[in-house]
Amino acid sequence: MSETTQTKQTSSDALAQHATPYGTIPPASPLPSRKPVSLPRLQEMQNRGEKIAMLTAYDATFAAVADAAGVECILVGDSLGMVCQGRVSTVGVSLETMRYHTECVARGLHRAQATSWLIADMPFASYQESREQAIRNASVLMQAGAHMVKLEGGGWTTDTVRFLVERGIPVCAHLGLTPQTVHALGGYRVQGKGDVAAQQLRQHALALQDAGATMVVLEMVPHVIASQLTSELPRCATIGIGAGNGTAGQVLVMHDLLGVNLGKMARFVRNFMQDQNSVRDAIAAYVAAVKDGSFPNNALHAW
Repeated sequence: MSETTQTKQTSSDALAQHATPYGTIPPASPLPSRKPVSLPRLQEMQNRGEKIAMLTAYDATFAAVADAAGVECILVGDSLGMVCQGRVSTVGVSLETMRYHTECVARGLHRAQATSWLIADMPFASYQESREQAIRNASVLMQAGAHMVKLEGGGWTTDTVRFLVERGIPVCAHLGLTPQTVHALGGYRVQGKGDVAAQQLRQHALALQDAGATMVVLEMVPHVIASQLTSELPRCATIGIGAGNGTAGQVLVMHDLLGVNLGKMARFVRNFMQDQNSVRDAIAAYVAAVKDGSFPNNALHAW
């Protein structure tokens, strides 16, 4: 046996020793190529104008693939109610469901690279009652492996955000279209249109930053307004979805990115799987497009 053949055989034997059934994570995931993402690193990215790539994930394997593909922030979104459970909205998602999926994603990350920043949605009715209810339920998600929790709404949420941050729980806010209150908003409509609505959005965003929120998702907000807010929020990174390319970062639902959702594609979605050979390649293409500013295209994906 030649030296080259022997080396290949040894390498193959080593992989076989570490193989696991059902195509699970360790053999498929390379060694970490970056340091774990942290709040200071995200702030540094914002300061130097490097776009932040965020993506949803709901299980261990897809979370590990997203991490390996370069996604900085993984969101365990309550969108799982629609894409995983088949619900018509996110309202029916329970705290226990969010805890379960957050644990799954955290396990996947720790079995692989474990470099992405992990955010978990606080579901409907898990924080509206009181600040005390909010910290109890946020603690459940943090103990499940989240690094940060996300909650929807402005105005009344400011005190809750401050209460959580002062007690060591990082918070991502969510303004514009807030899916948990879609019935009160009259459907999936663009928010912040008109001077009055835009000014209220601005006031809420500034108050949330002052309360300690270090991220804010802006969903279906006119791109001019989202860009203006980004410049006014130096300590709170704006993450857009249907808010144009002037935000500090972008987020998409994994199933939308892969073109496998159950309904009509929203205007702000792009199918990144279309020209790729693997899920990892599709996610890497999304990260690259966010970084170089080619996605989203304001003429195609924004208002």
